[in-house]
Amino acid sequence: MHRNITFLINKSEITAGTRGASLGPEAIMCAARKKESHLFAANKVESLRDDNHLLDVETAFQYAKRIDGVLDIYESLNTSVSTILKNNEFPLVLSGDHGSAGGTIAGIRSAFPDKKLGVLWIDAHADIHTPYTTPSGNVHGMPLATALGVDNIECKKNQPDDHTISYWNQLKNVGNIAPKINPEDIIYVAVRDVENEEIEILNRLAIKRIAVEEVREKGVQNALSIIKEHLDHCDIIYVSFDVDSMDPDLTSYGTGTPVKNGLKPEEAKELVVAMMADPKAVCLEVVEVNPCLDEKINKMAEITLDIIEAAVENLKK
Repeated sequence: MHRNITFLINKSEITAGTRGASLGPEAIMCAARKKESHLFAANKVESLRDDNHLLDVETAFQYAKRIDGVLDIYESLNTSVSTILKNNEFPLVLSGDHGSAGGTIAGIRSAFPDKKLGVLWIDAHADIHTPYTTPSGNVHGMPLATALGVDNIECKKNQPDDHTISYWNQLKNVGNIAPKINPEDIIYVAVRDVENEEIEILNRLAIKRIAVEEVREKGVQNALSIIKEHLDHCDIIYVSFDVDSMDPDLTSYGTGTPVKNGLKPEEAKELVVAMMADPKAVCLEVVEVNPCLDEKINKMAEITLDIIEAAVENLKK
C-alpha cells in the first residue's frame, strides 16, 4: 500500500542526560546529502519548535528534569502527528531524544481515538520509569510510563513535589486520552539495560520482550512472527526505533546511552523494514542519533539513514 510520507523533525533533547541529540535529525539529513540521496527532497518535511533553551538554565524539577518543556513538546507532537495522520499521510518522526515519544503516541491516539494501538519498542532501555522511581531524573527514561498512565508507586523511592506531580499528570493526559496504550499491546525488542524498579513493573504488567539473544539464535523472521502474533489484536501499530538498540561496536558510540551486545545493524534494518510493510503500521519514530558522541564521524547517522531509506521504500510500494 503506497503511503504519502511526511518527515516530522523534532530536535528536542531536553529529556536526555547528554548533549547533542538535537543534532541527530540534521546529521541524518547531512548523511543523505553526502550520499546524494534525494530522500528529503522527495517527501514533505515539517519541523517542530523545540524548548532546548531550557538546557541553558537550572531546572526546578529534580525527579523529572525540564518537565515543563516536555509538556510543550508533547502537546506539539500531539497536534502535528494527529494532523498528519488525519491528512492520510504517514508521519516518519526524526527526534533527538526518546523522551518525547509519549507525545507521538498521544498524536496517534488523537487521530485514532477508537482504535487499539500496538507499540513495538526497539531499544536498549525499557523507558518505563516515573518521577517516583527514576535514578537520574531524565524524562527520556519515562515515555512509555506516560503512555501507559502508570506511576509505579509500588517501587517508589523518590518524593516528587506537587509541581512535578501536576506536570506529570498533565503529560499522561495529553490528548485527553489516558491511558493511551495497554501493557498487552506493547512488545519490546533488544531491551537489555534496566533498573530493578523497571524489572518489577515489567514483570507485574507482563509486558512481552524479545531479547537480542533470541533474535540472534532464532532469526529476525522468528522475531517478526512473535511481534505480529502478539500485536494481532491491535488495529494500528507504532514503531519506535532507538538507535541504541544496536550494538555500538558494530555501529558507533554516536548515541547518548550506548549498551553493548545489541542488535546487528542488519537485524535492526530487517525488523524495521518488515514492519513498514504491515498495513497496520501508522507511524515510525527514529531517535537518539548523537553526532557529538560519534567517534566514527557521523557513522551512526549513515547507518540510520540506510534503515530509513529502506523503510521508506517499503512504505512507498
